[in-house]
Amino acid sequence: MARHLITSAIPYINGIKHLGNLVGSQLPADLYARYLRGRGHEVMFLCATDEHGTPAELAAAKADKPVAEYCAEMWEVQNKIANGFRLSFDHFGRSSSEQNRKLTQHFAARLEDAGLIREVNETQMYSHADGRFLPDRYIEGTCPNCGFESARGDQCDNCTKQLDPVDLINPRSTVSGSTDLEMRDTKHLYLCQSKMKDQLEAWIDSKTDWPILTTSIAKKWLNDGDGLQDRGITRDLDWGVPVKKGDQDWPGMEGKVFYVWFDAPIEYIACAQEWEDAGKGTDWARWWRTDKGADDVTYTQFMGKDNVPFHTLSFPCTILGSGEPWKLVDYIKSFNYLNYDGGQFSTSRGRGVFMDQALEILPSDYWRWWLLSHAPESSDSEFTWENFQASVNKDLADVLGNFVSRVTKFCRSKFGEEVPAGGAFGTREEALITDLSEKIRAYESHMEAMEVRKSAGALRAIWVAGNEYLQEAAPWSTFKTDPDAAAAQIRLALNLIRLYAVLSAPFIPDASAAMLKSMKTDDDAWPDDAAAALNTLTAGHAFEVPEVLFAKITDDQREEWQSKFSGTRD
Repeated sequence: MARHLITSAIPYINGIKHLGNLVGSQLPADLYARYLRGRGHEVMFLCATDEHGTPAELAAAKADKPVAEYCAEMWEVQNKIANGFRLSFDHFGRSSSEQNRKLTQHFAARLEDAGLIREVNETQMYSHADGRFLPDRYIEGTCPNCGFESARGDQCDNCTKQLDPVDLINPRSTVSGSTDLEMRDTKHLYLCQSKMKDQLEAWIDSKTDWPILTTSIAKKWLNDGDGLQDRGITRDLDWGVPVKKGDQDWPGMEGKVFYVWFDAPIEYIACAQEWEDAGKGTDWARWWRTDKGADDVTYTQFMGKDNVPFHTLSFPCTILGSGEPWKLVDYIKSFNYLNYDGGQFSTSRGRGVFMDQALEILPSDYWRWWLLSHAPESSDSEFTWENFQASVNKDLADVLGNFVSRVTKFCRSKFGEEVPAGGAFGTREEALITDLSEKIRAYESHMEAMEVRKSAGALRAIWVAGNEYLQEAAPWSTFKTDPDAAAAQIRLALNLIRLYAVLSAPFIPDASAAMLKSMKTDDDAWPDDAAAALNTLTAGHAFEVPEVLFAKITDDQREEWQSKFSGTRD
């Protein structure tokens, strides 16, 4: 049994996320965590809400609530939605936790002691209309590199170039829209990433198995222009982790907080402390400190491509620079963007289907299957209602759901609600078992490599194999001339339902549970031996015909939803 630590990018607290956010981090991370647990491995799957910074302040002000109260309420909302999508976090934490505050201040002290933090007198954009300094992400303008008109002050989402607000053409406040901006003097702390460039590059070079998307983005930030730049880690804000050296005041930094991109990744570690403090387990350090046992842990991160620079450079700089034995990430699975019906999903612009809305119209398994089977791995992918309808109807309703319904209903009508006794498996059945053995190994191979779309394709091929067998064997015809042979065929088919439940659990956990329940078994052992797995339910074992696993999406429903979600969200 191996030990696996899994984290997905932590979502901002300011509102409910869209399906693009879900498939870019949390959902594939859950898929992998569920698969590893199914194989018997020890898994720690952590996520949290990212609660600091201007996004939280502005969202709270819009809701007319104190920011701490707003964050607490939105954590409850996001936690409920995560449960709705069956995201199997071992703990869903909060970056505003006391554990994260202490750990962030601890890391700052270690980095300062190591000579990796310097004070910088600088000018920052001040908005007269808003009466405040504006964080980089709340300044937009035209990118000087590619001409994208909605580039942010820290980075262009179109070409991913790192920017400063002064680089933007025609900058404006995203808070008020005002262009009445000026640069004012202020003092901040910078993380000396440039001093760590060689060490970071050597570490990244050692990760020869990383996805090309991950490595290419990291290398671009390392070597573009003047190379890796030092990065500001403090801001002139009220809400956040106060700037201190451990528990000591930091002269000149009174009233400032750490930049959200400094404290947010540290929450991955603090989240494990929260897990233990919540009474969910013990010895959190064995997951995060190599001097406490984490040297045998495989750590995997899941994130969208826009988060890659901070997780391949800034956070590792914090970990390495501390000089302490913290666990570094072993593999970063990054994703491109999921677009929506000819455009982009956008939380800030309210475009696309949001997670709460999705659950209001269909159960989570419908969304999980489509999103994972169309995950934007090698390139951006696009959600369309036509494709969603076709995939649900064909894959879930026709291939999987129809198989379960036909087998159980036929057995009930001819043999009763128990696994029938009868003849032995013949050459057709043995051929299917051999074929499934190979297909299961292929499925495992793709899952272990975190090839999400290929894994979905391999799972679907396993479902299809059962359907093709059922069509060829035709037990409804066989029964007329050879009831014993038909009994053997149905006995195999009922065992296939249990097999499908086990293999499908990472993708569609609710349907998996429904299949196991209908087979009246809690045996979810992984099918290392396909022949043995397909003999698990023996003659006389009772079952029940389940409710319809997946209802087809009608044209009327598709047109209604397409119209409903074509506008913007209030």
